[in-house]
Amino acid sequence: MRVLIIEDDPAIAANLYDFLEAQGHSVDAASDGITGLHLAVTGGFDAIVLDVGLPGMSGGVLCRKLREEAKNDTPVLILTARDTLEDKLEGFARGADDYLVKPFELKEVEARLAALHKRRAGRVARRPLTAGDITFDPHTLSVRFRGVGVTRLSPKCLRLLETLMAEPDRVFSRKELETAVWGDEQETSDTLRSHMHVLRRALAHAGGYDPIENVHGVGYRLVPHEKT
Repeated sequence: MRVLIIEDDPAIAANLYDFLEAQGHSVDAASDGITGLHLAVTGGFDAIVLDVGLPGMSGGVLCRKLREEAKNDTPVLILTARDTLEDKLEGFARGADDYLVKPFELKEVEARLAALHKRRAGRVARRPLTAGDITFDPHTLSVRFRGVGVTRLSPKCLRLLETLMAEPDRVFSRKELETAVWGDEQETSDTLRSHMHVLRRALAHAGGYDPIENVHGVGYRLVPHEKT
């Protein structure tokens, strides 16, 4: 997962950062609400760990802005010392997905983040996706590009496309795509490369251009509008 930690306590932030990174996650951090909101909106994270008492902007305000103004549905796990029912209800009302009271176990933080990420992935998988000229219905497994059906795509190719379409224009690393499709990182890059080749060829055949860009040394992104 790509996890954003928004926490102003250096010791807590460092413990979370080091633990999650050691578990194989990609982690970024912010120590104030304003920076945290900017990263949350622009960073393409899978989950956010959010403290309530932040300088610059409180965690509650940040969460509300993330939901209502940015229309961002990244799962948010609130970490706070405030443990009353009223505090929890206020956090949920502002858009938080889960709530964990300090002190906490690092393994529980990871487990809750993983559960939120899976839940979000399930929501994305159940709804039809549209990205520019491309539509994908996961129920019927039908893909249309500029109104033309894209045929003969394997389940792995469809999962690749679904992952890219969930966040158009975002650059996905090879590791992220391999984990999304196969469940773990592949020993060689040939598996991803071959499936990506088939997907790009099929899309180009239907729509007249290849909407997937190879970002050298990083990974791939979907650019769903033809460049002029």
